[in-house]
Amino acid sequence: MKKIGLIVNPIAGMGGSVGLKGTDNAAAEAFRRGAIPRAGDRAKAALSELLSMKEELFVYTCQGSMGGDIAGELGFRTVMKPEALDGLNSVDKRASMDGGMLPGPLFRTGAADTKSLAEWLLKEEVDLILFAGGDGTARDVYQAVELSACCVGIPAGVKIHSPVYAKNPKAAGQLALLWLTGKVSMTREEEVLDIDEEQYRREQINTRLYGYLKIPKERSFTQNRKAPTPLSDAAAIDSIACEMVRQMEPDTFYIIGAGTTTRGVMEILGLKNTLIGVDLVYNKKLMANDLGGSELLSLIKGKKAKLVVTITGGQGFLFGRGNQQLTPEVIREVGKENIIILATKTKLAALSGRPLLVDTYDEELNRSLCGYYRAIAGCGEIIVCKVSDH
Repeated sequence: MKKIGLIVNPIAGMGGSVGLKGTDNAAAEAFRRGAIPRAGDRAKAALSELLSMKEELFVYTCQGSMGGDIAGELGFRTVMKPEALDGLNSVDKRASMDGGMLPGPLFRTGAADTKSLAEWLLKEEVDLILFAGGDGTARDVYQAVELSACCVGIPAGVKIHSPVYAKNPKAAGQLALLWLTGKVSMTREEEVLDIDEEQYRREQINTRLYGYLKIPKERSFTQNRKAPTPLSDAAAIDSIACEMVRQMEPDTFYIIGAGTTTRGVMEILGLKNTLIGVDLVYNKKLMANDLGGSELLSLIKGKKAKLVVTITGGQGFLFGRGNQQLTPEVIREVGKENIIILATKTKLAALSGRPLLVDTYDEELNRSLCGYYRAIAGCGEIIVCKVSDH
């Protein structure tokens, strides 16, 4: 019998769709804004890839939303952590805010709970630790196990710079399956990176290396480290921005996504920009800054709109990494044909021919977004790019 450890950060990613740029110390506010927990669904998608070996596998986890509920729902044999976690005594716990109750259970889990569960999994000598969250969760797992256990990250957070994560939940499960069945037997050490979310919300990006985790050595399933935009790309960004502004049509809403390349468009227009948020422009005038998904959808519903996005450096993601405000509902409302990609030739070349990636929480949408797109790479310059969901 094989033993796999499962850790789910149940609030991971909740701050993204509502414009909070993360969930650290902001879960209550995310709930207030209407965020829906999706980390459990992401973990379930990964664990479902292991159903073929269900009879040969024990899932070591804890009761409730940090893993037990999901493993039980899928019918896996489970071994539960005997001691209760500090923040997970009851799934009925609720937090009050402004004198009222939050809409739905707020699982008060934190870094200490993740570390406690990871330390127990290490003592139980599981064959692999599968964890769902973002960079903060990876950091907590690293602090508990360092290089003493093999791990695979299920991307479920807002900021996912660390290359210990798979490209998407399904890929995480497939990589875990290869490891558990012995088809992949070697490991490699990958970086655990994180940023200060409070600074991040103030648009000050400071990425720090915390250490390394050991993951199965099979690069086709995992994402690359996020790379910053090089200063040498400044002239190229200006050229791309000028071309984008030249192509803008009247009486059309333009959703300007996060990133330094898209920021160039706002600078050419002379408009206030949210570097790590989403802004809305109409007839080259600012309509709103730093919108969440539901706000954005209400403003463009039934109207002519285009979506301007760039790619994450080194990783190549269009959706699902740091721009979760662009929800599946928003993307569907805009339409695939109205997505405009801006990308410098440096960033595209760094992908070495790999496709651009999409990883929203809607797998059907991810599949529909696959295909070929024309990316603006300079004044009068177009590069055809392939977009894939894996």
